[in-house]
Amino acid sequence: MYPHHREREQPIFSARAHVFQIDPNTKRNWIPASKHAVTVSFFYDANRNVYRIISVGGTKAIINCTVTPSMTFTKTSQKFGQWADSRANTVYGLGFATEQQLHQFSDKFKEVKDAARLAREKSQDKELANTALTIAAPQSPPVMCVNGPEDKLFRSQSADITLSSEKERIKKMLSEGSICEMNLEAELFTLQDSNSKLVAALHEANANVEQWKKQLAAYQEETERLRDQVAELEAHGGHGPSDLLKDELTQSLEELEALLKAKDEEIHILQSKKSEYHEMEHERDEAIHRLRETEMRNSELERRIQNSEQNLNNTLEDRDRMDSEIQRAIEILDIKIFDLNDLRQSLVKLIDK
Repeated sequence: MYPHHREREQPIFSARAHVFQIDPNTKRNWIPASKHAVTVSFFYDANRNVYRIISVGGTKAIINCTVTPSMTFTKTSQKFGQWADSRANTVYGLGFATEQQLHQFSDKFKEVKDAARLAREKSQDKELANTALTIAAPQSPPVMCVNGPEDKLFRSQSADITLSSEKERIKKMLSEGSICEMNLEAELFTLQDSNSKLVAALHEANANVEQWKKQLAAYQEETERLRDQVAELEAHGGHGPSDLLKDELTQSLEELEALLKAKDEEIHILQSKKSEYHEMEHERDEAIHRLRETEMRNSELERRIQNSEQNLNNTLEDRDRMDSEIQRAIEILDIKIFDLNDLRQSLVKLIDK
């Protein structure tokens, strides 16, 4: 059976792609013709000198197109191309796994189209007669394939989108937590810097307070001594101190009182700064607490991301195994369909005899 079939129609090029047809109503939207990537092949009938593009999905022909010189394969993106079949009144679209596969198919399409043009120029009548014969039962899919990595297109796109969106959401949460942690760390560093400055100012103020207290005690002793001196002069002189001495003593007392008042104000300012220092310490403790909480949340988010990535890897591995099994089943079905079609043609010839 196989040698006889090869004498009639031979596969000359095969590739795997997702097949689409234009929506007959809108003439704009694409309708998937297959649920997964299928084999698309160029066949050549040496007896009729006819080239065809054939693709079988399941038990029906998805593409059964005779290549004519007027056809043009257009690459609309890096991995997608299309051509119009006026006889079937439709437009076919093919989505490939790689850009290289698209270029290979486009080059083969142009080569086949040129060959069909040469065949038509040699025998226009014969080509027209054979065109009617090309609209026949679906041919068996080819057994040769040049692709490999594109089998991964069997994967469910909806599941990939769901897992990817979940992973992106968790990464976004972790990113937000990291930003919050950085802000808290910056705030903590600012508080620590302010705290160091306040501690240094407080130590300096405490040293100044001790010095001022000693000076105040000395001023008070000097005031008491002057008062005792005035009282002694009054007691011995009977008429009191002279006006000049009295003015000097009064001026000295006023200066001492003004100095005491200034020192009291400075002490009050230092005490208020001390209370501000305690408030800053409280804010620093709160910032440290928030930072620790953020670190705990980040740890939890990292754990969740690791679990999600592990689940994603497990799901992808399971899907790869399923893809391999499905591919093996499809290849077996392709061979069976090829054998059945060959048997059918042999039976038809036997009936004709």
